[in-house]
Amino acid sequence: MASICFYFQVHQPYRIKRYRIQDVGQHSRYFDHQDQTNLNNRWILNKVSKKCYLPANELFIKLLRKYPELKISYSLSGVFLEQIRDWQPRVLRSFQALVATGQVEILAETYYHSLASLYSEQEFTDQIAQHRSIVKDLLGVEPRVFRNTELIYSDQIVAHIKKLGYLAMITEGADHILDWRSPNFLYQASESELPLLLKNYKLSDDIAFRFSSKDWSGYPLTAPKFAQWLSAINGSGELINLFMDYETFGEHQWQSTGIFEFLEALPGELLKHPDNDFITPSEVVERYEPIAKLSIPEPISWADVERDLSAWRSNSIQQQALEEIYSLESEVKKSQNNQLLTDWRRLQTSDHFYYMCTKWFADGDVHKYFNPYESPYEAYIAYANCLADLKLRLEEEQVNLSNQVSAMVQS
Repeated sequence: MASICFYFQVHQPYRIKRYRIQDVGQHSRYFDHQDQTNLNNRWILNKVSKKCYLPANELFIKLLRKYPELKISYSLSGVFLEQIRDWQPRVLRSFQALVATGQVEILAETYYHSLASLYSEQEFTDQIAQHRSIVKDLLGVEPRVFRNTELIYSDQIVAHIKKLGYLAMITEGADHILDWRSPNFLYQASESELPLLLKNYKLSDDIAFRFSSKDWSGYPLTAPKFAQWLSAINGSGELINLFMDYETFGEHQWQSTGIFEFLEALPGELLKHPDNDFITPSEVVERYEPIAKLSIPEPISWADVERDLSAWRSNSIQQQALEEIYSLESEVKKSQNNQLLTDWRRLQTSDHFYYMCTKWFADGDVHKYFNPYESPYEAYIAYANCLADLKLRLEEEQVNLSNQVSAMVQS
């Protein structure tokens, strides 16, 4: 039997406006949707909702009704859920309708799609709890399986996730950690023994990246052809994890490519093979036993060809920005200023550092997608200016707090 596990990442950041040095100390509207003259974040969400979220959700609701055997899973970042709650309630209602089918699982993650797992265990824990809360409030469910930002994973991270009580974790089936082994089985973390679902990146990327590429040997990719590739795994694997960005449908692969027709036909083609079925991540853990343990001491991810952290930490400007934002944790939290805390956390979103990447080459087009800056250095300058203003606000909070303490002592 080959069980097919679909997982879709859904995320949109609060992109930083071109925040100039002369803005520092004048105003703290870092994110471009806060300016009436520049509604870029809202514009992008509306655009992607029209091209992807609404038609894809509508199609999946149709497919879930047609095929009771079909199961899918999503992770929706907290900042994405905020945006659809505030700006696209129709999209929110469509995700609520998907969850109501009983055939959809929602996964846990960091609220701000951040790199906190690499810098602060406490902040990592806080963001997971905050994400759990918004998922419960808006979708009425509590996630049981964890996926970290961009599938970032290491032995240290999974040990913490085990302590938080999650059933399993999903990550990338990177060649350099699997070696000769296949991603088409359930594995287990070496020390914590938490079950691990590994992405089959070749088959996933056939849809996500190569679907419309006429230079690809597999072009055109049809539902019968892809179903045949998956069915051929029967006998040599138990589990096929197809993980991809949800924006694959209609945004990365435009409607004109035939991606929606492919998606609509795929479940029926897969179910023609009697040994195929669909499964959610938590059902994987209930059905299958891990075949081996994996030790992954150095972090991996699903980003770029290297499957490492170089998309966010490969140059000095990225490293400096990351060190500075996380160095402010203690002061920000002591301030007890909710707006300051929210802005600090929104500045942690991994996309900001992705836009600073100078490692273009084969991954250049991916890094430029929905990138509001003309260069990585422009992205860094805007970010550094936001940090400078944030520090000024922190200083003001410290002065105010000191004055309050002095007034209390004198009284």
